[in-house]
Amino acid sequence: MSNTPHLFAPLTIKSITLRNRIGVSPMCQYCSEDGLATDWHMVHLGARAVGGAGLVIAEATAVSPEGRISPGDAGIWSDQHIEPLARINHFIKAHGAVAGIQIGHAGRKASATRPWEGDKHMADDAGGWPTIAPSAMAFGGGLDKVPGAMTVADIARVRNDFVAAAERALTAGYQWLELHAAHGYLIHEFLSPLSNHRTDEYGGDFDNRIRFLLETTRAVRKVWPDHLPLTLRLSCTDWAPSGGWDIDQSVELSRRLKAEGVDLIDCSSGGAVPHVKIPVGPGYQVTFAERIRREADIATAAVGMITEPAQADAIIRQGRADLALLARQMLRDPYWPLRAAQALNQTDALQPPVQYARAW
Repeated sequence: MSNTPHLFAPLTIKSITLRNRIGVSPMCQYCSEDGLATDWHMVHLGARAVGGAGLVIAEATAVSPEGRISPGDAGIWSDQHIEPLARINHFIKAHGAVAGIQIGHAGRKASATRPWEGDKHMADDAGGWPTIAPSAMAFGGGLDKVPGAMTVADIARVRNDFVAAAERALTAGYQWLELHAAHGYLIHEFLSPLSNHRTDEYGGDFDNRIRFLLETTRAVRKVWPDHLPLTLRLSCTDWAPSGGWDIDQSVELSRRLKAEGVDLIDCSSGGAVPHVKIPVGPGYQVTFAERIRREADIATAAVGMITEPAQADAIIRQGRADLALLARQMLRDPYWPLRAAQALNQTDALQPPVQYARAW
């Protein structure tokens, strides 16, 4: 895999070319109404396209009502969700960015309040709903609701929900699809031995714990066109002292995902269990992207406290990842890519919209 020269070199995966290696990481906004996108999402996502990002990924979008983290989560379980998303995507594309979406299921972390409302489970008789997971084990802390252990029929139903969500995403005009297999949500719950205590073919050894993800990926790839990128966000380690999911397993899983048609691994970490010690700092997860890129021979995205233009540029120049995804920094400054182009003397590669040109 050849190294990419710099942050503002285009990135082509399948038939899609990003104008640069800067992406907006999916970030929950908790302000959907019955899963429907609102004007907030238009401004939030549209501003980042105007700001120069090559890729704008919509927040974690639930494949079913039960799969929402909170009542305010975005959804794509109904055809009603398509039109508002399509309108946003039309705007994103008109301003030079590629529109992506992350689809997922929150598993045992579902049925929670919004973060500013306490980030704790809601009772079923107070706006919440029953949750499901690989095993009947609560996450802990404020997320103390015990989920129902999924039957094989439940597993098949959720897999089909992912497939239907992918089909709706295509209809809505997305050109980049990301499966959410990180942060302690449902797919990650299957992967980690800390949350998966099943004794059937979906639990136990490595091959069994990755089965649900591989089956879901295979099913989604059948309906998601071959010429469009299929990507996956992975928690590369649980950060647990022992017994959890780790980078060695992530590398092997990434090899298998590549064989199933996944084009890029978005390398995050954590979220499976509470109270673990995470060495948070600038670029603290980049080593995961670098190792998976090298050892699994698959494109990767780096994410996590990437804030400075030179820092992001170095990640790409050094071949540690193919794409830099920014989250909180993009919330602070939707025009970060334009500022980065100035800082890195790449203004020929990225210029502001003509409406804003006199301000730069």
